[in-house]
Amino acid sequence: QVQLVESGGGLVQAGGSLRLSCGTSGTFSTVVAGWFRQAPGKGREFVARISRSGYNTDYEDSVKGRFTISRDNAKNTVYLQMNSLKPEDTAVYYCATTYRSWSASYDIGHVNAMDYWGKGTLVTVSS
Repeated sequence: QVQLVESGGGLVQAGGSLRLSCGTSGTFSTVVAGWFRQAPGKGREFVARISRSGYNTDYEDSVKGRFTISRDNAKNTVYLQMNSLKPEDTAVYYCATTYRSWSASYDIGHVNAMDYWGKGTLVTVSS
């Protein structure tokens, strides 16, 4: 069973930065990895994803230019660097992985395409 453990969340002022990390078990280089978030009272939404090699990335429009996803396959870890944080970025952030193809998200949606999920880490951005 694949296990994912997020870390790096916390309280930050608007305009600040945080770096989230997600350590995984299993053969990490064979999975697409992604970050998602869920704000209070809202559904889980896609934030960013990265291909197996790290060559391809994809971002939700509201985080483009502010967030950067990366991965280190040797360390079985995926990262999310978050800069210029806004109060509306406040949410529980989850990492997820899938063995499905990169194109699967286009067919069934980013959330549905993921197979394994971490328990999340809370990010709170104060104004």
